[in-house]
Amino acid sequence: MSQRGIAGSGGALFSDPGQDGLMHRAFLRGGGASAEEVRRTPVIGIANSASDLNPCNAGLRRLVQEVKRGVREAGGLPLEFPTISISEPFTRPTSLYLRNLMSMDVEEMISVSPIDGVVLLGGCDKTVPAQLMGAVSAGKPAVMVVAGPRPVSCHRGNSSITVDDAWPFCDRRRVGEIDDAEWLEFEGNLNADVGTCNVLGTASTMAAIAEVLGFALPGSAFAESTSLERREIAYRTGIAAVAAVERDVSPRELVTPGSLENAFRAVTALGGSTNSVIHLEAIAGRAGHRIGIDRFEEWSRTTPYLANVRPGGAHTLPELEAAGGVPATLGRFPELLHLTERTALGTSWQTELAGRPAPPEDILASAAAPRAPRGALRMLRGNLAPGGAVLKAAGVGDPGLFTHRGRVVVFDGLDDLNARIDDPDLNVDAQSILVLRGLGPVGAPGMPEVGHIPIPAKLHRQGVTEMVRISDARMSGTSTGIVALHVSPEAAVGGPLAYLRDGDEVFLDAESGRLEHCVDPEEFAARTPFRPATAPLRGFARLHHAHVLQAEDGCDFDFLRDPSIPGAPSAEEPSAHFQEATRNVSE
Repeated sequence: MSQRGIAGSGGALFSDPGQDGLMHRAFLRGGGASAEEVRRTPVIGIANSASDLNPCNAGLRRLVQEVKRGVREAGGLPLEFPTISISEPFTRPTSLYLRNLMSMDVEEMISVSPIDGVVLLGGCDKTVPAQLMGAVSAGKPAVMVVAGPRPVSCHRGNSSITVDDAWPFCDRRRVGEIDDAEWLEFEGNLNADVGTCNVLGTASTMAAIAEVLGFALPGSAFAESTSLERREIAYRTGIAAVAAVERDVSPRELVTPGSLENAFRAVTALGGSTNSVIHLEAIAGRAGHRIGIDRFEEWSRTTPYLANVRPGGAHTLPELEAAGGVPATLGRFPELLHLTERTALGTSWQTELAGRPAPPEDILASAAAPRAPRGALRMLRGNLAPGGAVLKAAGVGDPGLFTHRGRVVVFDGLDDLNARIDDPDLNVDAQSILVLRGLGPVGAPGMPEVGHIPIPAKLHRQGVTEMVRISDARMSGTSTGIVALHVSPEAAVGGPLAYLRDGDEVFLDAESGRLEHCVDPEEFAARTPFRPATAPLRGFARLHHAHVLQAEDGCDFDFLRDPSIPGAPSAEEPSAHFQEATRNVSE
């Protein structure tokens, strides 16, 4: 290859009359493409995250053919390429550990490949933010097709089984209420087909975010994975990809302060996943913006909670889709939105929302009569979480615990939790606060979804179904409960959580956003803190440990964020988080 005079990262390589063009066209023709096909423009890459190790994304293998059909009909040349694919249930300790690696894979493949734009094919929780982060950093026009939620299934007369039914079922198994026969039967009934979690969990929440930010087609977030509608969305996205290249709008231009606000208001009105806070901050950071806990709190406080959809409500995701999905949700509070922000079609949201019928109020309440006057995601701060924490108010079992003072029972990591949570001698009662630490971005590593600490077996048998729980970990978007998550700074880097002891009193006020310990400050500071394991010595684990940021900065790597963000580290000056982590682990 001569690599002379032709930009190596654009589709112009295929139309070059010289040696480079000849070789590129010849390789494609060897794969079966015609002379006419290899000269088409623009060239659209298709980043496909389908994998046998990711059943949520398996349906993308079918959808990619529809995307290619749309690109070809619009006059472009579609070229599919794989990236790594991370599945939340199949990845240990957590898929967030690999989100930044996947974003780097996507960024580099887009950047170095001879393509003019890209269609992102994602689905499972972290694949969508990873692809968006990588696309923003790469800078080429990008659109997205998500895998879509799997169909609702049935079990023993219940015709509306969704993934969140697994959690109470597993609790009943723990205390001996489910026998082996039903356990096996439920295993075969839980998932009726491939696709992402079929409630407003993290996957569906991120699909909604992609739609509102202008990457996915309006109305595309919640169509089922195996439906004709999902195939039509993929086909139309292929056409939209060609149009996006012609408009020459970069992903960075779509991620604006206005579109980020629109996206989070949609999430908190829907009662979406707490994980969205981390991912939105990471996406913002790639585009040179920082949201911050105070702004998240302001947006949530001034947005009504509207969606009566599982796991926080009674209706299913297909019912929300039939009611109009994301556009119908936005249409409930247009006065709070930046309506000039762009959609994936290049239109404004004002245009897309005009003339849409009002959805049924039992599924999407009106802003005048909301399910709650403020959004479902609450931001917390106090001497136990100086950097912040987040709590989801949707679907809680006992709202009276939103304000609660109790004595803590502390678990140092998962092994300790699993060893003691069901011990009949555990010193715990219904008023206790359960604390799980050492499982943040550095400590776990990667913040696994284990913050939804199970109710101790002896309390479960007494009928206790809700307790206040606190953790520097995350929880699944399919879960609910009064759980203060993402406590920052995490215990592994010396955050206040590291100094808690069994019996300490902690005060939670989710209404005012307070999370505080009630220990004398001098006594608290004099304690020996919890210490995590030593730093890893090699590979990606070492890179992650050295450079991952805390939850309030989106858990991105410090060197991947846009350097224009105030306080961003330079190559010569590692981030404060890195310095603190290194100091605390090495001491």
